[in-house]
Amino acid sequence: MVYLYAIIAGSSDLIFGWFALQQWADKIQPRYVIAFAAGVLLAVTFFDILPEADLKSDALFLALGFVTFYVLEKVMMIHACGETECDTHHIGPIAVLGMALDNVVDGAGIAVGYLIDPFLGLTITVAVVLHEIPQGMTSALIMREAHWSRPGTLLALGLAGLLYPVGALLAGFLPPEFQQKMLAFIAGDFIYIGAGDLLPEAHRRFNWKVILLVVGGMAFVFTLRLVVPGI
Repeated sequence: MVYLYAIIAGSSDLIFGWFALQQWADKIQPRYVIAFAAGVLLAVTFFDILPEADLKSDALFLALGFVTFYVLEKVMMIHACGETECDTHHIGPIAVLGMALDNVVDGAGIAVGYLIDPFLGLTITVAVVLHEIPQGMTSALIMREAHWSRPGTLLALGLAGLLYPVGALLAGFLPPEFQQKMLAFIAGDFIYIGAGDLLPEAHRRFNWKVILLVVGGMAFVFTLRLVVPGI
């Protein structure tokens, strides 16, 4: 099941990248998707990941996850954009590498979460997929602006998606005593992406709908445990 979750997460890159390249996709308001994704990421972190992590002994890994993805996102990764900022980005091998590293870590997080608690693996998968909606769409749009061909764009997104199962496979070699440390690292990653990347982008202009969607994303995760109680 854990590899199925990783494959689902990986396919979201390709699916939403393809979606962004369609003419009718321009009617979608990316900031609303980004807002909901931010709420889900933060809720999964607060409600599911942090309660399972040993913060007393693994606080360093929490901070390391935050700092690592702060540096990666500022130096080499693509971040989701909801306004006109997408056309200011440039994408090359370094940005693709940053996207790949992100996917490997997320795939490992899905696997570690599943090994600790199957429901945790599910919620991490949901958070990753929703995060990949704006990420995949942004990546495709930037590649289009950089004059990548459509087949080349979809191939790159598909290959990036394959790294989720790779990360899940690598996590299987992680000693059990390091699983909670990995979980703390993932929590730091999600806190940065949700609060440091997605939320500021969604709030580039004040909008009550954005606020409601952030809170709605958090409520969605809280409700998920009630809907799927026996997993």
